[in-house]
Amino acid sequence: MLSLTCKKLLLFLLVINIYEITIANEITELRMYGVEPVMNDSYLCTVAPLDSSMEHYIVGFKPYATMQRAHHMLLFGCSQPGSDEAIWDCGDMTTAGPNFQKAPVCIDQPSILYAWGRNAPELYLPEGVGFKVGGDTGIQYLVLQVHYKKKVKPDFSGVDIESTIEPLDKRASTLLMVTGGKLPANKRETFESACIVDEDIEIHPFAFRTHTHRHGEMVSGWVVRQNENGDDNWELIGERNPLFPQMFQPINKNITIRQGDVIAARCVLNNKEDREITVGNTADNEMCNYYLMYWILGDRTLRDNTCYSPGPPEYHWSSKTELNNIPKYEKKE
Repeated sequence: MLSLTCKKLLLFLLVINIYEITIANEITELRMYGVEPVMNDSYLCTVAPLDSSMEHYIVGFKPYATMQRAHHMLLFGCSQPGSDEAIWDCGDMTTAGPNFQKAPVCIDQPSILYAWGRNAPELYLPEGVGFKVGGDTGIQYLVLQVHYKKKVKPDFSGVDIESTIEPLDKRASTLLMVTGGKLPANKRETFESACIVDEDIEIHPFAFRTHTHRHGEMVSGWVVRQNENGDDNWELIGERNPLFPQMFQPINKNITIRQGDVIAARCVLNNKEDREITVGNTADNEMCNYYLMYWILGDRTLRDNTCYSPGPPEYHWSSKTELNNIPKYEKKE
């Protein structure tokens, strides 16, 4: 799966070990291998080049990390990595200190392939579904980003990536629903996002993942369809307490999302502190993320796999959209 030609990475190929597990499948081990974060809330990246001569289909992810060391991990696909260093500082609004070069995750727009947090287990895609990478695709590198909430001793967090060269008809992709916003002191607040599918495409969601920091109570996602009378029907895709292991939860029903449908997500956060909390990248901030893995037939995925809203107090469904029949939140004990 890996091409062994990537600038300084030739000196660090010991961090990447490939071995064949079947005739068709390979395992790529992508690890930090001894990195020592010296600053709280460090975001560090490492990279693995892909085989540009042949397309591969990623079908599984096996994490090697604990929440005591890594707050979360993200795996991105890039046409070019943000740096040619073996490990670099890839935090948008944080710094990892002078020992690491500051650079983005990717030179261009990254594609989210996988996310992990809170000791989530491994993930295997449904039969016939895979993330198409390498070859003539726009994904020529895999970049692993690890968020370290605190300083740690040499760390070896990472992920095993299982792939096949056998062509798969169902191409996987990941949509991120995300908000900004402010969480007032001593208040429960909803952080909401919604985007209309404006492309002539059918997408089939098969897994979802939720992510907040410690104030999260529930994160939910829906597909919203309007009937001829203008009434909205909210079909729940899936919801989960974000303080449970932040795994990709399988969607155990058939859902097809088409042009004109609205995809909506909501995070319920409860602040019992005497301070306002803003959305941001550090442990003192909050986040509202809903990841939706889906497959499509053929090679055409959504042009934009991010749906963003500014969040409260500026944005709520009730004030900024024409959505109706909005589901009420009832805390589950």
